[in-house]
Amino acid sequence: MKIIFMGTPEFAVPTLEKLTEKHEVIAVFTQPDKPKGRGQKMQFTPVKEFAIKKNIKVYQPERLKNNSEVENLIKELNADAIVVVAYGQILPKSILEAPRLGSINVHASLLPKLRGAAPINWAIINGESKTGITTMLMDVGLDTGDMLLKKEVEILENQTAGELHDNLMLIGADLLIETLEGLEKGIIIPEKQDDKFSSYAPMLSKEMGHINWDRNFEEIHNLIRGLIPWPGAYSYYEDQMIKIWKSRKKNNAVCGKPGEIIEITKNGIEVACKEGSIEILELQEVGGKKMDVASYLNGHKLEKGKILK
Repeated sequence: MKIIFMGTPEFAVPTLEKLTEKHEVIAVFTQPDKPKGRGQKMQFTPVKEFAIKKNIKVYQPERLKNNSEVENLIKELNADAIVVVAYGQILPKSILEAPRLGSINVHASLLPKLRGAAPINWAIINGESKTGITTMLMDVGLDTGDMLLKKEVEILENQTAGELHDNLMLIGADLLIETLEGLEKGIIIPEKQDDKFSSYAPMLSKEMGHINWDRNFEEIHNLIRGLIPWPGAYSYYEDQMIKIWKSRKKNNAVCGKPGEIIEITKNGIEVACKEGSIEILELQEVGGKKMDVASYLNGHKLEKGKILK
């Protein structure tokens, strides 16, 4: 098939790679380059980097909506399908309906649950035991189109959003290829989403990471792993911000105020929550490196009884 691909981050690259192996990718659309780092050097998106290596024509319009030039281009390309994976722009109806098979999206949740920008993170933050990939025919709503295929995966107790991301992006690539084949053969029947069961996964913010120790220990553990690698969960020890990279649930009743350090060993720092406690296993201070507790304690002094805020 002739495919137009639209995507931006690392999550989209495995799907694009699979498409280049199985079909003809005639154009790639990705977000405009952005300055990054201290030198503010313009950086290509991961999708653009891959497309250039494969000599695929890349387009980076600021917007697709009300852009007649892009609309005409897509019609001229006469693709069999548009495949969209974490593109970051809304596609107008005229573009969605241009290809023969329509526009197909790879979404990292079991729709209609967790529509929106950050489904992987929110699945973990919400304490879900499973999530997955859904392919769907796109419409003008936010992840509201008819569902095509689903693949379910288990979320492990200590799995981070970063680890789940890396798993799902590979599953999504395979499911998309299966979806295209099924549509071409006419063996997939699109299924409407039931809005009664829908939920939303909004964009993340740095402020979300500030831990409220007055919450349940499971909620805090889920927040920590759900915000890795970005924006990260954090707390303050005597006005010094500490980012927490890894934790473990201590499923026991503890005596201590929320946020109180109740035990310090080379293996972990136990902190009281509203119910139970968690153990911090990896942490990082501002300007420092991520390290395990034993390494951190070599150069930093922490005291039992102090309150993390």
